[in-house]
Amino acid sequence: MSSDGHRAAELNRRPRPRPHLVNPPGAAVAVGSFPLDGSQWFGRHQHPAHQLAWAPHGVLAVRACGRTWVLPSTVALWIPAGIPHSTGATSSALLRSLYFWADRCPLIWDEPQVIPVSGLLRELIGYLAQDPEVLGPEARHRAEDVVLDLLHPVSVTTVRAPMPTDPRARRIAEALRADPSDGRSLAQWGEVVGASARTLARAFVSGTGMPYGQWRTQLRLQAAMPMLAAGSTVSAVARRVGYGSPSAFVAAFRRGVGVPPGAYFAPAEHRG
Repeated sequence: MSSDGHRAAELNRRPRPRPHLVNPPGAAVAVGSFPLDGSQWFGRHQHPAHQLAWAPHGVLAVRACGRTWVLPSTVALWIPAGIPHSTGATSSALLRSLYFWADRCPLIWDEPQVIPVSGLLRELIGYLAQDPEVLGPEARHRAEDVVLDLLHPVSVTTVRAPMPTDPRARRIAEALRADPSDGRSLAQWGEVVGASARTLARAFVSGTGMPYGQWRTQLRLQAAMPMLAAGSTVSAVARRVGYGSPSAFVAAFRRGVGVPPGAYFAPAEHRG
């Protein structure tokens, strides 16, 4: 058996953690831990508390406000109270959510915000996830205050690749989701689906709000994120999503997300 096979077998033998919520009386922050299988989603819902959704292991995806965020362990998403959203995993993951009671939270962001997870914030989240018998109320309150001090949004762009509504364009979109490296032009796709390149171009703009080329770039970046988060090299990911060179992929990632992949996926201890 390969080393990857041995690791997978070992993971399968480990007992899966159960959902767990730590919400002591008088606390300003509750901490929930929820193991997720790949492709598992919590359907659309909302909370009376603000939520910080984060995965110490695996990659989360959150859909809200018409957008989708792909979140490696280096970033979390602040979801204001009352915002409908759905949360899932692109691979096996542990969702660790912090819930901030609105009447005791000084933060007033009214839209989702991407929050960098520093090494200190990571440790404090784990610290607050301890049961009340382990962590007393005074120590918990001090840690809650520090957590609030560490929440600072970072400017990154959401990667969006909505599906077109036109059935011919949608057929192309589904094929590209299955193989984002497919480099066929709209004229070539038109021969497959029975429509002219001009008709398909209009269908992508009207159905997704983006020209075909921009939409395909967004789709490729969306497909690349789980692979990068899993530790694949930039060179390998660039090839798998259809780029001729790593430098071309890095440039597209920087334009599409706002930062290069090395910054978005860097371990917390390596980031400034």
